[in-house]
Amino acid sequence: MRRFSITMVVILLLSQFLMGVEVSPKISDREIVERLARLEERQKALEKRIEDLRSEMIARFEGVDERFEAVDKRFDAVDKRFDAVDKRFDSIEKRFDIFHWMFGIFITVSIVILGFVVRVQWQMQKRMVFVEKSLETQRDEISFLKSLIEKLITQRSSH
Repeated sequence: MRRFSITMVVILLLSQFLMGVEVSPKISDREIVERLARLEERQKALEKRIEDLRSEMIARFEGVDERFEAVDKRFDAVDKRFDAVDKRFDSIEKRFDIFHWMFGIFITVSIVILGFVVRVQWQMQKRMVFVEKSLETQRDEISFLKSLIEKLITQRSSH
């Protein structure tokens, strides 16, 4: 029974497929030629549309290329400006280097002059101390001589 039902289902399904085939009506040679001519016309129209689209796309791509070239030129101009700014910074940096060297030389010369002045002042102080000691010694000697002279004068006057 089961085999029978499976067989019936298979037959029904196959019969549906067999009925699905359509029988085409008879077409004359003239109709075939006319349809082929129309197909050729449509094909030519499609080819023309495709060619028009292709030329339009090429024109658009050329426009895009021109825009890219314009952008590249702008970038080149910006790069040139950056190069100019870099050159300015380099010149400023060179000026600062020169200023740095000049400042270093100025500081060095100032320190040398200050050292010289301090040394001269120290030597003058040293001489001053020596002169003061000499004067002190001479004052003591002069005082001693003065007292001797006074004693001599007083002794002469008393004799």
